[in-house]
Amino acid sequence: MATTTTDEKLASAADAKLDLKGDNKAVLTKEEQLALIRVNLAEFLNPEIIENVINEGRHPRIYWGTATTGRPHCGYFVPALKIAQLLAAGCNVVILLADIHGFLDNLKAPIELVNYRAQYYKFCVTAILEAVGVPTEKLEFVLGSSYQKTPEYIMDLYKLCSVVSEHDAKKAGAEVVKQSDNAPLSGLLYPILQVLDEEYLKVDAQFGGVDQRKLFAAAKEWLPKLGYKERAHLMNPMVPGLHGAKMSSSDPDSKIDLLDAPEVVTKKIKKAESAPKVAEGNGLLAFTEFVLLPASSLYGNGEFIVERERDGLEPLVYKDAAQMQADYQNDILTPQLLKPAVSKALNTLLAPIQASYQSNREWQEIALKAYPEEDKKKKVKKVKDKGSRYPGGAKDGAPVTKDGDAPGAAAGAA
Repeated sequence: MATTTTDEKLASAADAKLDLKGDNKAVLTKEEQLALIRVNLAEFLNPEIIENVINEGRHPRIYWGTATTGRPHCGYFVPALKIAQLLAAGCNVVILLADIHGFLDNLKAPIELVNYRAQYYKFCVTAILEAVGVPTEKLEFVLGSSYQKTPEYIMDLYKLCSVVSEHDAKKAGAEVVKQSDNAPLSGLLYPILQVLDEEYLKVDAQFGGVDQRKLFAAAKEWLPKLGYKERAHLMNPMVPGLHGAKMSSSDPDSKIDLLDAPEVVTKKIKKAESAPKVAEGNGLLAFTEFVLLPASSLYGNGEFIVERERDGLEPLVYKDAAQMQADYQNDILTPQLLKPAVSKALNTLLAPIQASYQSNREWQEIALKAYPEEDKKKKVKKVKDKGSRYPGGAKDGAPVTKDGDAPGAAAGAA
C-alpha cells in the first residue's frame, strides 16, 4: 500500500487552511505552497526555479496550453484539478488556447474553424473549473494567434529553426504531434512554437501531461540558444482511457465527452475494460484517483462512495486511492460495483457543465460552428435495411429499388 508523502501531508495541511472554492485570505507557508504545487505530479523538472520565485516573494506564473482540436473530454478534468491547486498555491495561471497549434498538428483543426474551436474550448475549460467550484476570475486566457503572428515572434521562430535539427524537432513532438509517413512540415514547427510560447507568455513554468516530457526537455535546451532563460516544467500523469490506452479526442471509444447524456456515460463506462483484481492500467480506477476523489474534495467531502445495497452490505467509502486499489486487487471492490459508482459520480460532476451549456445560447451556437461535421452526423439518421419481407414492405416477388421501395411507391407517403 502506498505511504503518505511529506508533500501530501503538507498539501493536506494547506487544504485545511484554504477554501479552494473561495477567495480565502489564509496565508500558506512556503513549504505548503510548494507542496500544493508538487502534489499529484508525475514529474517536476527544475523545481528550484519555482522555489526561487516563491523565496523572492513573487507569485509563480505558470501556463497550461491546449491545442484547440477535437471536443474536450473528461480527461481534461486531470489538468483542471491541478490548475485549481496551482491557483490555491498562489500561482498566476495562464491558459493558452493554442489555435495555430491545432492547425499545425496535421490539420486536426481546419484553419477556418480554429477560431470557433478556441472559443468553444474557453467555454469548456471555464465550465470544468466552475463545476468544481474554482473561481475563474484568477485565470488568464490567451489566444495563441494573438501574439504568434507578430514580427518579433516570427523572427525568433526563424532563429530557432536555424539551430534546431529536423531530427530533434521530430523527437520533441513525437508524443504530441500526429506522426505519419511523409508528414507535413507543420508538424516540425509545432514543438518549436510551443517552446517559444514560454518566453512570449513570460512564465516561470509550463504545465502539461507527462506525454510532453520530450518537448519540455527540448525547451530546456533550445531557449538558452536564443539567450532566453530556462523554465521549470510540471507534468501530470496520463489517465488511461476506457479501453486502457490514452484518453483521446480523436478516439470516441476511449473517452467521455463533457456533454454526453447520463445514459451515454453509463453505457460507455459499462463497456469499459476493467479486469477483476488488476489495478494496473485500469482506466476507471485511475480516473477515480485523479479526477473523482480530488473533485469531491473541492465540491464535497472528499469521498468516493461505492454502494453495495443490492448485496445487503454497507457501502465502501474511500478517501484515498491506495485503499481503493488494495480492495480492488483483493476483489472486495469488483468491476460490477465500481462501474455504477463511477457512472454516478461522473454524472454528478458533469451535471453543472451540461446545465451551463443548455442555458448558454452563445456556447451552443459556437459548438455548431466549431464542429459542423459532427452536428451533421447527429442529424443524419441511418435507416435500417429491413429487406422486403416485413409489414408494409414490398410483396414477395416484387422488385425492390436500391432505396428499399418497390417501384411506384410514393416517397414519404403517409
